Amino acid sequence: MTNRRTWPLDTPGIAYGGDYNPEQWPLDVQVEDIELMREAGVSLLSVAIFSWARLEPREGVHDFGWLDAVLDRLHAAGIRVALATATASPPPWLTRKHPEILPRTADGTVLHQGARQSYAIASPVFRRYALRMTRTLAERYAGHPALALWHVDNELGCHVPHDFSDASAAAFRTWLRERYGTVDALNAAWGTAFWSQRYDSFDEVLPPLAAPTFVNPTQRLDFARFSSDEHLAHYRALRDVLREVTPDVPATTNFMMNTRNKWIDYFSWSAETDVIANDHYLIAADPEAHVELALSADLSRGVAGGAPWMLMEHSTSAVNWQPRNRPKHPGEMLRNSLAHVARGADAVMFFQWRQSLAGAEKYHSAMVPHAGRDTDVFRSTVALGRSLRALAEVRGSRVRADVALVLDYPSWWAAEQDAHPTEALDYQAELLRWYRALWKLGVTADVVPADADLGAYRAVLAPTLYSVTDAVAARIAGAATAGTSVLLTFFSGIVDEHDHVRPGGYPGAFRELLGVRSEEFWPFLEGEAYPLDDGSTADLWGEKTRLEGAEAVRVWAGGPLAGRPAVTRRTVGRGAAWYVAARPDERGVDRLVRALLDEAGVTPEVPGLPAGVEAVRRHRADGTRYLFLLNHTGEDVEVPAHGRELLHDRAVTGAVGLPAHGSAVVREERPA
Repeated sequence: MTNRRTWPLDTPGIAYGGDYNPEQWPLDVQVEDIELMREAGVSLLSVAIFSWARLEPREGVHDFGWLDAVLDRLHAAGIRVALATATASPPPWLTRKHPEILPRTADGTVLHQGARQSYAIASPVFRRYALRMTRTLAERYAGHPALALWHVDNELGCHVPHDFSDASAAAFRTWLRERYGTVDALNAAWGTAFWSQRYDSFDEVLPPLAAPTFVNPTQRLDFARFSSDEHLAHYRALRDVLREVTPDVPATTNFMMNTRNKWIDYFSWSAETDVIANDHYLIAADPEAHVELALSADLSRGVAGGAPWMLMEHSTSAVNWQPRNRPKHPGEMLRNSLAHVARGADAVMFFQWRQSLAGAEKYHSAMVPHAGRDTDVFRSTVALGRSLRALAEVRGSRVRADVALVLDYPSWWAAEQDAHPTEALDYQAELLRWYRALWKLGVTADVVPADADLGAYRAVLAPTLYSVTDAVAARIAGAATAGTSVLLTFFSGIVDEHDHVRPGGYPGAFRELLGVRSEEFWPFLEGEAYPLDDGSTADLWGEKTRLEGAEAVRVWAGGPLAGRPAVTRRTVGRGAAWYVAARPDERGVDRLVRALLDEAGVTPEVPGLPAGVEAVRRHRADGTRYLFLLNHTGEDVEVPAHGRELLHDRAVTGAVGLPAHGSAVVREERPA
């Protein structure tokens, strides 16, 4: 089942709002909230995410009066609600009565009540209570006119991606039985002949607990798969109750698709959620955080299968959980929001509506800050609402891309395990290096799973695709043969889905496609970097590679691998297969990406785009195109364009002027 409900939701234009936590505030503040929401143009709010203890203060005793009044006020103000299941944090009476629902770390430490997500995802006891609360809410609010969307739990897997409790161990064994069928098959998949790990029955199997040295890598990989699947099973169980009671109300949960959260395979969840929703926060210390934002947004669109999606959370200004939490610069909130819309978001929402006065997130910014209405942040909140109303017609349009960037969660999990050639490998950093080159060129990319249909793309980049099945390897080779230019980087194709090395030389599954054979990895020590023959340098990784049908594109010009191929290319059918057996510096990556795109006939959205300016298009089915332009520099620039600039309702003839840190959205027209 794939996104069976209709998107967009029945909110006007681009939905706008955020998390609303009225239980933290007295009635007079709640009444003022409605006035401020109207001023800001809020149209959608997530409500009751952390309200279980207020809604059910004692087991079986409910207090819904306050939530009834909140939903009624919001409906009267024309604001729709994404109503949460309230299960994201069990109330203290539940953890006291059933301490067995508390999660555990690999060393046996119990994670107690006092924060949030204090539950073991596989606990049947917790699941029973969560289902009961979900059903109670669904039955009470099924017919409420404010209800537009169900918000299931919250950021599943955020704080406890892996639980090692007894409940989790039992569920893991059940998962393994279903995956392998027999214990002999499990022994073969896990390579248990090594270190006398052979199991005689599934009952002997444990999660990968703290151990004297390196834990079985396939056991760890399967536990990562199980943990992602178990979170999905929890989501699906709650969602099924909602579908039973309210079959016409879509359901979602907020993902965390970015370069920091790796333990949920979001591609495997996409068919189970009616609307894809994502939370995204910038890392303040990163001077190019807007590039990572773009990658996250393209990943959200990829998980949504190209359909519009929701930005469920981001921040108006500073967050509270980084080492140093700086506020956003003037115009940054608008620019960040429009970057998500440019890449397919049809909803822009924040954590949260009003900044808390108490609790762990009291210094996290909000749409209404501590200082109130007369603030830059609230004025920016109102201005953003006005801008989104001006973009109402963009809703429902889609992004098109000729380039795909492959992100594979199992490869991420497996490639970063211990006992590998280097501990310095950072999978998402490699992904971001190649994405950044596309971003700088102004080329839009879809972020897709390894088993996606790649034949529709002119160029495909697959950094560090470490673990692949035979079927995935064949699909990638088929895309190249059919005409796609495919680029793979080091540590790709090395192992199968069980994390078993493919014998015969590296890069394993891709040797024939790439026309190369490496007999040995040559990871470099910290601080080592060696020149390539194009003048760039490379660090971290090298290989003793020889050509077996490919041609050398770059050669090591110095160091222990001098004279050996570092980058190769092989013509395959109507396409080509490139291999980067090194980690080139930024200049080297930029050159390779430009060469790949030139070969594939891929051009930027706007040729000659000024450096630091982001350009993305959305397309309507009727042919209308919307060009989003975001200036991330401190200089005024001009970008070629012709049409109507929607944010300022002005005609554009020949070029649109972008002030420093400014933004524009042009409904394009052909010059007369």
